[in-house]
Amino acid sequence: MPARPSPRLALGDVALTALAPVLWGSTYIVTTEILPPDRPFIAAVLRCAPAGALLLAAFWHRPRAGDWTRLLILSALNIGIFQSLLFVAAYRLPGGLAAVLGAIQPILVMLLAWVADGKSPAPMGLAAAVGGTVGMALLMLAPDAGAETIGVLAALIGASSMAAGIFLTRRWRLDMPVISLTGWQLFIGGIMLLPVALMAEPLPVDLTLREIGGYLYLCLAGALLAYSLWFRGIERLSPAAIASLGLLSPVTAVVLGWTVLKQVMRGQAVIGLVMVLASIALVQWSAAKES
Repeated sequence: MPARPSPRLALGDVALTALAPVLWGSTYIVTTEILPPDRPFIAAVLRCAPAGALLLAAFWHRPRAGDWTRLLILSALNIGIFQSLLFVAAYRLPGGLAAVLGAIQPILVMLLAWVADGKSPAPMGLAAAVGGTVGMALLMLAPDAGAETIGVLAALIGASSMAAGIFLTRRWRLDMPVISLTGWQLFIGGIMLLPVALMAEPLPVDLTLREIGGYLYLCLAGALLAYSLWFRGIERLSPAAIASLGLLSPVTAVVLGWTVLKQVMRGQAVIGLVMVLASIALVQWSAAKES
């Protein structure tokens, strides 16, 4: 029987994994304040495909013949669908609202584990996930939170896609190093989006240094680093624990809007943030007790 990880090691895994959604939370401010307008699919391609190519060049590992179908499915769920809809929502929803709608993700992961594996969610974990969703609702329903139907749908479908990707990545456990798995998914997911981007959007021309810097940040920090840490975490933490950490993305987005863009944080929004942080802590505690 494998040795149980020490609390310090488990805490380190949680902290490293948490950095990924924190970096993703900065996507919204970078997209709205730095990138050229109205190019969500091009942004997703430039974020993912180059990062995947860099990882594969440095850590090449050829998947087994029987793993390709699963790898394509994971690439579509974790990268292709999720990243494209993430940018659609980021362009259309203000103040981190796009990330707020991702609060359903922990509940979806728990439901998938329940339906597919017969693993009923721990009461404390489920209650915490519901609390996180309520906290996000307080943010979403704040008086100054705008919403657009396409953006809301994109955020909800994107969160569902990532939830399915988290569950299947953990369940299938493809036989390859996590860094190579990350590279393949980023590269394949980005290439999947390339035809859509070329057909739907004009290529950005005459980019400023600021815009180039924005794309580089999203590629190197928001994709290469963030996804490497994220898939590492999926190998080490439970699906529910991973999904709850995803709520740090909207928290980061809202805090950046408050501190950088000087957006107003009303009492209702502050209560929502506190509830989300408390739910994340409770889900991690519940998952640690089950492991």
